[in-house]
Amino acid sequence: MLNSLYEKAITKRGFIRDIDSQTDVKSKLEDKWFNRDILESNADFSIAAGDGSFNKKKFLTTNFCAVGAESIIYDEGNIKKIDDSDIFDIPHVSFLDELLGNYMAIYELKCALRAINDYDVDYYMFDGSILGNLQNAFPSGAKLPLKLKSHLDEGLLKAFEERLVINKYGLAFPEIRDSLNLVELPKNENSNKIEEYNLYLASIEKIVLLKELLQFRKRIISISKSSSDNDLFQWNIPDIAFLDKFTEKQGISSIKYRQVHEKVAFPYFGDLFKSITFTIFYIRLQDKKNVLKVELPYKASKEEVFELIKKINKLTVQGYPYLLNRAHNDVVITNKNIKELLKIARIYETTNREVMSW
Repeated sequence: MLNSLYEKAITKRGFIRDIDSQTDVKSKLEDKWFNRDILESNADFSIAAGDGSFNKKKFLTTNFCAVGAESIIYDEGNIKKIDDSDIFDIPHVSFLDELLGNYMAIYELKCALRAINDYDVDYYMFDGSILGNLQNAFPSGAKLPLKLKSHLDEGLLKAFEERLVINKYGLAFPEIRDSLNLVELPKNENSNKIEEYNLYLASIEKIVLLKELLQFRKRIISISKSSSDNDLFQWNIPDIAFLDKFTEKQGISSIKYRQVHEKVAFPYFGDLFKSITFTIFYIRLQDKKNVLKVELPYKASKEEVFELIKKINKLTVQGYPYLLNRAHNDVVITNKNIKELLKIARIYETTNREVMSW
């Protein structure tokens, strides 16, 4: 088979085309990208950043999963860390990555809230997109169980809010699920069905945490190294890729304002989420380094944006915020880490792949 693939590669050389050389790049960049020096702020402020990670090992009967998040706080020259993590076994389900992604988001949001509430940071850099989280508030990998659908009321919301006040660590929804007896499976039902409940309950916990975090929206800065958005240039590649390819100097894009799409359905807080105007723009903090997408969960003026960029740039190394980079490097769970965790936990079940090495 490989030989036939090699032949295909020869016959299809260059089949992924670059942007047409006839494209008038200069006119597309006009009024949308501005080369400008970005200074560093002289103001005193505290700032934190966080990131999360998950990984898994597939076995014959289950999956060994590890999830975690970390926030790093910088204040008056001192650096402190907070983190949260856990390991689980989860049955084989088609939506495993979506489930673990929700778990990771919960850990990230709880670390962010602890950084803001316990350390009173002036700014918190959030890896990724809060708007993206809101646009995909409810899961897509499984249907909403009917019994849970009938319990999407103020009672369930109150249970989450009370539990999250008490428990600032880990996942709150399993205790809520069990205390309210939400899962009732027929005797002949596959027990893995419980993971559908977990998927939706985790998404509700995430929504409640997002609502709490957005109480501090003037402190939140979302930063992404990649994005599929193409609202700025309306081109057939993402805006961030267009800017990476055709600009190289320090600078900033024009500012766009967006809201959650009106068709997005939320089980709770829909009016609040849809009332928020997000400020979105792109920056390059150092010549020839990557373009970053910045998102603020409020409507910011140009003056506010320029002042904020200088504060971001104060703790930037090689064109990227140092705290975000450090949080990512600290929190990433590698395959090697998974093997070490399995060894420590004394889990040796076969994956049925060992026979490949005979």
